[in-house]
Amino acid sequence: MFSDPKKSKSISENSKEQNRIASGTSITGDINAKGGFRIEGTLDGNLKTAGKVVISEGGHIKGRLECEHADIEGKIDGNLHVAGTLSLRSSAVIEGDVVAGKLAIEPGATFNATCQMNGAVKSLKKKDEKKSA
Repeated sequence: MFSDPKKSKSISENSKEQNRIASGTSITGDINAKGGFRIEGTLDGNLKTAGKVVISEGGHIKGRLECEHADIEGKIDGNLHVAGTLSLRSSAVIEGDVVAGKLAIEPGATFNATCQMNGAVKSLKKKDEKKSA
């Protein structure tokens, strides 16, 4: 009712954009984007995006990754900050610090990292405390 249809259209279009670093491509430097990324080559630098990041089996990031969701089959040497779900496939290799909302790891993945979960925290109560309360 009060929103500008042009503004809402441009926001949704930006989040659907897909960027790609092809196999055999090497980029040095930092990248800031609004859309998603598929990395099949090498990025030596930081990547910050509001979209989803997919790192293919041959893909490699040496630096910091900040994104909404990530699906990793390749390698990351650095820090990850994933607001939503971080999915590590069996071929994934992670070295560094990880902050994620949710974490899914397939058997076979290499996860040499400290990890902090930013999801909902449930309090743990003993059975005796529940009965007496």
